[in-house]
Amino acid sequence: MSMLAPIIIFTYNRPQHTRRMLGALEKADLAQESNVFIFSDGAKNADAVDDVNKVRAIIAEPWNFKNITIIERERNIGLAENVINGVSEVIERYGKVIVLEDDLQISKVGLRFFNDALDTYENEEKVMEISGFMYPVKDADKLAETFFFRVANSWGWATWARAWNKYNANIDELIADFDKDKIKRFSIDHTENFWKQVQDFKAGKINSWAIRWYLTLFNNDGLTLYPRQSIIQNMGTDGSGTHSDADNAYHVELATHAVTFFPKEIVENKEAYEAIKYFYKHRKGSLWARAVRFAKKHWNKK
Repeated sequence: MSMLAPIIIFTYNRPQHTRRMLGALEKADLAQESNVFIFSDGAKNADAVDDVNKVRAIIAEPWNFKNITIIERERNIGLAENVINGVSEVIERYGKVIVLEDDLQISKVGLRFFNDALDTYENEEKVMEISGFMYPVKDADKLAETFFFRVANSWGWATWARAWNKYNANIDELIADFDKDKIKRFSIDHTENFWKQVQDFKAGKINSWAIRWYLTLFNNDGLTLYPRQSIIQNMGTDGSGTHSDADNAYHVELATHAVTFFPKEIVENKEAYEAIKYFYKHRKGSLWARAVRFAKKHWNKK
């Protein structure tokens, strides 16, 4: 294994999630040999000051990593700008990065997976991202141990400078030549709301770095490597996050064994594509399940 990739963590105002995230990361293989960069966003308003300060006290504790660098934003710049600027800053220096947010729990073998994959595909231009999260698809045990899929995932990921340098933040340029066929392929046969995210971004309803990252991969015919069994659990689907709602559809069982297979052929896996498409299409469940999630979402906002 070559030099370990630095780990970038983005935090805001969730002290309990931040502590759980750091606690899990600290227990991961290779954690004590890894450099960690934590970008702490500033408070958006007076109500957020106390929780932001609690988060900053937690990240200042003596966590057991090789080295910790903390960057405290003086003002609130938002997740999108924080991620774009933070990743760009660290990746320019190190050439590769592992990226986590404050609501992501990594498995014990997670860092090993990221670093092994980064080494394996370092010079494969078509491979642009390593995803740590894998959807809880039906019959996952029938899929390859790792595989390629077109969608870039933001729930624990890794990449190289060669790929990140292609990141385009201009939404108009990104979708300039999109037609009905491209929209269909981009949204996985209209089973996921990726195109709606694009429309919401253009309308100013969301400020997503992630949808523009996926567009960047899509326009460059890039692929993302996924593990069959997730190495990331998203704790933010409890509805506590700025960009998340209460939803159990994404709950996974974390991998406990290191990945040993990495595909040599750089092509999208057809079986995985169909399995994930089925998940997208059916993840919302029955009308009753949707009503329960809707109620939880609005309850959490009170």
